[in-house]
Amino acid sequence: MKLKGRNKVSPDFSMSSMTDIVFLLLIFFMLTANSPNALDLLLPKAKGKSTNTQNVSVSIDKNLQYFVNNERINGDYIEVELKKALDGQDKPTIILRAEESVAIKEAVNVMDIANRNNYKVILAVRPN
Repeated sequence: MKLKGRNKVSPDFSMSSMTDIVFLLLIFFMLTANSPNALDLLLPKAKGKSTNTQNVSVSIDKNLQYFVNNERINGDYIEVELKKALDGQDKPTIILRAEESVAIKEAVNVMDIANRNNYKVILAVRPN
């Protein structure tokens, strides 16, 4: 009596599922690659000190008063003051200090000015 197995394993391999996965990974990496419109933010750790040299400090207090290197300025002229202060610098960097109660749009305004002029921005935080 001959018994034949009912379950035969097919030696064929379908590559369609593998190509789908590779295609999805390709799309994922293309979308998450660095975009040229992103702001260059350097967020220092809360512990330790930053090794970057401070070129210009921009501070925003809770009354929305702007200070460039501890000198009070009008918020409308912040871009002009930053251009004057960072003129001729090799790697212009701005240290941004904003109080907790300041709306994020005020900080984003300074970051937008830095992005337009190719300045780096370091967001200052308080240590733990």
